Amino acid sequence: MRSDRPPPSPAAHDPARPSDPDPAPLPGPGPARLIDPAPALLPDPAPASLADPGPTDRRQRHERWMRRALEIAVTGPEPPTGGPGDGTTQDDVPVGAVVYGPDGTELAVGRNERELTGDPTAHAEVLALRRAAARLGRWRMDDCTLVVTLEPCTMCAGALVLARISTVVFGAWEPKTGAAGSLWDVLRDRRLNHRPEVYAGVLETENAAVLRAFFR
Repeated sequence: MRSDRPPPSPAAHDPARPSDPDPAPLPGPGPARLIDPAPALLPDPAPASLADPGPTDRRQRHERWMRRALEIAVTGPEPPTGGPGDGTTQDDVPVGAVVYGPDGTELAVGRNERELTGDPTAHAEVLALRRAAARLGRWRMDDCTLVVTLEPCTMCAGALVLARISTVVFGAWEPKTGAAGSLWDVLRDRRLNHRPEVYAGVLETENAAVLRAFFR
């Protein structure tokens, strides 16, 4: 059973702060605040879909998967054949997402495509979920993991809950729109009928650097 103890008050968020090497899943929901992914927040080990003999293997797996998501953020997936948008992949904020199956198989990827397609919902997480569902032939992904380079917004966090994603791994925190512990905490809201395990701050420094470079 999860602890209901609220997390300690974090220091002011610094995107350049080195990320915790193996952030464990965030505990039960507390007050809406920016949560620092420190080891003290993590009282419980998380059940994993893959055989998980220890935190070292989990950390290595999450970092490997995050590097793939970062690759998608920087280079993008295969470009679409066309769309109504007037932009290019270079115009979209570089956020990448990957959905993995229970055996670690890569099911689908997504990168922000709002400017490219003119679709206001074309966030990396939503696109990856759509493609994974099409590949699986079902909407329920309760044995899958989504890895994304930036903390999900409210729309994407809601989609992850509705898709019954088992685990969410994200990189950089988003204090302006984040819905996994920064501004809101949709993923851990006990009023909802599904709450995925959340691992935060994986390769945070590398992910934040890509976003800083884009907005410069």
